[in-house]
This record gives sequence, structure tokens and C-alpha cells, in this order.
Amino acid sequence: MLRIINDVQEAKSGLLRRVPLELEEVPAGLKQKIKESFGEELSPRQAVEQILSEVSSRGDAALFDYARRLDGVEPAILEVKKEEIAQSYAEVSQELVSALNLAAQRIRAFHANQKRQSWIDFSEGGMGQRVYPLQRVGVYVPGGTAAYPSTLLMAAIPARVAGVGEIIVTTPSPGGITAPATLVAADIAQVDRVFRIGGAQAIAALAFGTQTVPRVDKICGPGNIFVQLAKKLVYGAVDIDGLYGPTELVIVADETANPAICATDLLAQAEHDPLASPILITTSSELATKVKRETENRLAKSERRDIIASSLESKGGIVLVADLEQAAELVNDYAPEHLSLMIRDPWSYLEKVNNAGAVFVGEDSPVVLGDYVAGPSHVLPTGGTARFNSPLTAEDFLKVTSVVAINKATLQKIGPSAATIARAEGLSGHARAVEIRLCSS
Repeated sequence: MLRIINDVQEAKSGLLRRVPLELEEVPAGLKQKIKESFGEELSPRQAVEQILSEVSSRGDAALFDYARRLDGVEPAILEVKKEEIAQSYAEVSQELVSALNLAAQRIRAFHANQKRQSWIDFSEGGMGQRVYPLQRVGVYVPGGTAAYPSTLLMAAIPARVAGVGEIIVTTPSPGGITAPATLVAADIAQVDRVFRIGGAQAIAALAFGTQTVPRVDKICGPGNIFVQLAKKLVYGAVDIDGLYGPTELVIVADETANPAICATDLLAQAEHDPLASPILITTSSELATKVKRETENRLAKSERRDIIASSLESKGGIVLVADLEQAAELVNDYAPEHLSLMIRDPWSYLEKVNNAGAVFVGEDSPVVLGDYVAGPSHVLPTGGTARFNSPLTAEDFLKVTSVVAINKATLQKIGPSAATIARAEGLSGHARAVEIRLCSS
């Protein structure tokens, strides 16, 4: 089930090869669903383009139409009432409420240390910056087959810490009922409004605004291929946090690693999605064999065995490398969402791996803690974008305005250089705008 690859070049061209989101093979079931919903064969991108156009032009009417056509529900109203949010506490266990509160506390504490500050140098520099929170942000929380209250906390709390004026949440609500756990998380995160809208239509509503849903300045949060394509297409009308594909885990392990722990972590990642990528890179052939055996034995007892088996077979694998240097090279090239270090001296190795969304150091730091209660947001770069992108933080909800405050002495010192550069670029009007000040000061 979980293949062992002995050739590094084979791993690079196969298991570790990156395929852009839109070039992924569309499953036959998804193609059929698109045809049934839209009455014709469309690519996911074409379907999303149609949804964006309809919501932009028809507003709420399009949202109700797509709720019927795509989700099979007839929502009476789009917005969740405050009373329903309050009632949600009675529908979940106190244990879950306590766990969500603990997670929220740690997420707030982590992100409170990240806010940039305004500064202005009124001395000779005459420059600075003002830092402002965004006015309104939209948080997309996946739903449908499962509820993800943790995602709401991980996206909304950094926005609240940054000082965002209004936080809007959209989430799919099968049967017109929003998951109580998600509503409890919304209350704990102190979001302002929650809407029963999912898919690309939710992104369209947030990006363009409708009669009921206000337009936002930025959209954040993970979602399926339709959600990600919609975010990509509305970028420019609004900001987005990033484009997120299926989840990924790379474990780098040596002969000291515990094979049962490695196998359990790979299985945990695989149960997210059939397209999840659970990968082990190791210097030990003995460990590789043991981990393969452990995953196969434990798979039989897993509740989501069909999903896990699909992930392991299509996206999972074990790569044998000559040494940890070669492992670091593979990691930095692949740039995984999650990187787990199960080696003798993980702290010294940390400096060698620069491309990862989040790094989990040692066997006592499982990725699962990062999913829920560690503190940093679990909204992380996927698809190799950790080469240039970062996890979601409070700073993603801030914008900067540059401030220029030049005094007369500094004007005399730097103005002639500005005029010289302006004339070299053929912009004599720019030069005169400086020179008139030089003459009068």
C-alpha cells in the first residue's frame, strides 16, 4: 500500500513532483456532478467563472439558486441568527467547549506577538509608516461532510488580534443547519456575522457583496478546488491569503525514530482527504520497512480506511536517502505544508530546512497539535508555495501606508538628486516640482 522508493530521482519525478492546482486530473464523479448541476460539461474553472458572474449580477437570488442546485438545500435565510449561535452551546459537550477555549487562548497568545507597529522618523530621515487593520474580512470555513471549528479559530482569531473592524464567516450548511461546533467557535472567536453559504458562491458573495452579504477587503481560509479557483479569480477585487490544496506531511526520520509514531502520523494526515500527501523520508531501510508494516496493520482498524487507503496509494510513500543532507535537499525542493523532524538532533537540523509551512520538532510535537491547540494558525502554504509564502498570521490582516515628512534641511540635501533622476527619465515636470521648492527654501 505505502510504497518504498529507493531512487531519489524517481521520487523527484513521481511522488515529490508538484502539479499546479488546475492541472490535477478531475475525478469522474466530479465531472458528472458538474454536468448535472450546470446542464453541460464544464471544467471546474468554467463552472466557477459562471458562479462568479451569476452572484456578481444577481446577488442573493443567485446564492439561493446555487444552494438548491449544488447543495440540495432551501435555506430560509442566509444569515445565522444570534439566538442560534447562543443555542449552539447546548448542542455540544462541555469538554469540546473547554477544548475550543484552550485552543483560542493559545492562538491569541501566539498572534499577539506578531503585530507590526507604526513608526515615523521626524529627524533627518523624514519618513515612516502607519499600520492599519483591514476594515472587513471574510473567513471561509469548510463544511459539508464534517465540521471544522478549528479552522474558524485559526483564521478569525488572528484577524481579531490584528484589530479588524468586522469579521464575516461563510460556511456550508447541509440541510440548512450550521454545525453547532462551528457556531460555538464563531462565538469564542468573536466574529461579527455568520452566513450559510458554501463553495465558490460564498467566495463570490464576499468578493462582490450582495443584498445581504457585505463586501470584504480580504478573504481567507481553505476549501475545495472550487473555493480555491474562486479565490484565485477574485484576487484583485479583494485580497486573499493564499491558495490551498490538499494537506501535506513530510516526516524526516533516522534510525532513532519510533516506527509506530511515524506510521500513526502518516495515517492521521491521510485521513483528511484522498488527495492528502503523507510522505516519509528516511536514511534507514529498517525503519522504512517497519513503518510500512505498521501503516498496513493500523489501516485495518481505522474508521476512515477508504480515504486513508486512497491517500496512501496515490499520494503517499517512503523515500530512502543516503543521508540527512540529501533529505534536506528534497524537503527544500518539495516545500511541504507540514514538516516533522524525527531524528537524533532535530534542533541543529532545523537550520538546514528553509521551505516548510510549519516545522514540528521531535516526536512529542505531533502535527495534530498544530491542527488544533499549539497556537500558530493551521492555515499553511501548500502545493510547494512554502518556497515563498508563509502561514496565516495577524500581520496578514494589516496594511501599511508610507509616510514622507521631509524638513527643509533634508529637502536641500536630497532634492537635487531627485531632480537629476527625474530629468534622466525624461520627466522634467517632476524635476521642476522639486526645483521650485529648492529655490524658495
